[in-house]
Amino acid sequence: MDPVSGLPAALVPVPASLWAGALSELLNHGETGCRQSARRAVDLLTRLADSPAVDRDVRDLCERACERLAHPEQERRHVPGL
Repeated sequence: MDPVSGLPAALVPVPASLWAGALSELLNHGETGCRQSARRAVDLLTRLADSPAVDRDVRDLCERACERLAHPEQERRHVPGL
């Protein structure tokens, strides 16, 4: 139960500022390669993934993004022939 809204945790929406912050840090890292932005993006994406209001598909995407940001040196898999 959310103490502010009185709603069950699963019904409390994720704040837009959390989504915006995660996307901003993700884009900043992609454009500049800044490792601090990657760490901040991982933190925010982890908070999103931990939210009960986020469905399984979004949670999986957040976790994949965190893994990619945490281990950038791993070889990227590409579709052959493209």
